[in-house]
Amino acid sequence: QVQLVESGGGLVQAGGSLRLSCAASGIIFSRTAMGWYRQAPGKQRELVADISRGGFTNYADSVKGRFTISRDNAKNTASLQMNSLKPEDTAVYYCNSIPAVPWGQGTQVTVSS
Repeated sequence: QVQLVESGGGLVQAGGSLRLSCAASGIIFSRTAMGWYRQAPGKQRELVADISRGGFTNYADSVKGRFTISRDNAKNTASLQMNSLKPEDTAVYYCNSIPAVPWGQGTQVTVSS
């Protein structure tokens, strides 16, 4: 059974940091590219960062230089380190494989100004 569990969200002031974690099960994690997505109220879900099986990374322009995606194949986890957070980063954050499997519940990130 495929399961994705995101954690690490919370309320933080602008300029602060958070580290999100994603625990994956039911997929061959080491053979799967992973992505972090976010969905703000009233907006479509967007991909903010992805990491290939081999560790190559890509970032949306809006988070480049502030967010870092990583993976630990031994633990079947993916992480998103978010620094210099801005109010516009407020959203529910999700992880998923690429191509996607059923979505988890996500984790809320709220950045206050």
